[in-house]
Amino acid sequence: MSSTPTAERPTAERGRRRRRRWTALAVLLALLVLGAVVGPRIYAAVESRKTAAPLAAAVPSASATPTAAATDPALDGTWTVAPGGTAGYRVDEVLNGQRITVTGRTDQVTGDFVVAGGQLTAATVSVDLASVSTDSSQRDGQFRSRVVDVERFPTADLVLTRPVPLGGLDVGATIPVTLTGTLALRGTTREVTFPATVQRTGEDAVTVTGSLPVTWSDHGVEAPDLGFVSVEDTGTIEFSVSATPA
Repeated sequence: MSSTPTAERPTAERGRRRRRRWTALAVLLALLVLGAVVGPRIYAAVESRKTAAPLAAAVPSASATPTAAATDPALDGTWTVAPGGTAGYRVDEVLNGQRITVTGRTDQVTGDFVVAGGQLTAATVSVDLASVSTDSSQRDGQFRSRVVDVERFPTADLVLTRPVPLGGLDVGATIPVTLTGTLALRGTTREVTFPATVQRTGEDAVTVTGSLPVTWSDHGVEAPDLGFVSVEDTGTIEFSVSATPA
């Protein structure tokens, strides 16, 4: 009867163990490569699903065009922004090579509108920047300290500087308008012109929604660039607020 020499058995066993180690190492490397390639794409896809829809999208298509005629005297007077409004920002960033859109939101919005002779003659909207939040507390901390410095500049303020006709704004109607004013952000004030909509949601309720493009560096805001994440220098500021007679 023949038999395998005992000296060959440890050698064969060592060979099998070596092959198993190499196989395990190859699998581990493959998983690491797969994670590096696919991981950021999965993260970007998840972040895209979490991105809030533009505030302007919540307003129906305009159903009337503003004119100087057919004004409703019930509109005249001072209107105050009611609780429950929303404002914030939207900006693109690149994280580990993947582009995502970030939205920051707050419901801490105050302001007043003045209507005289069927025209919006004055308006102010103020946003509490310390309360603006995204899905990342780390990002929010950077925004409040390094980006906008809420200790020194706690609010962003939009002020209307040119009257806007509101003719034809009956209950249930929505009209497109162009707003011209100033935006004060981080201690810098710039003139802005942007489209908005005004919706008469009731006899004593009006909703104003707008989105204005912003170049952050124009306001002394340095877009973060941390190597693994970089933020675009342009974005938008969005708001949707309802107002009732003061």
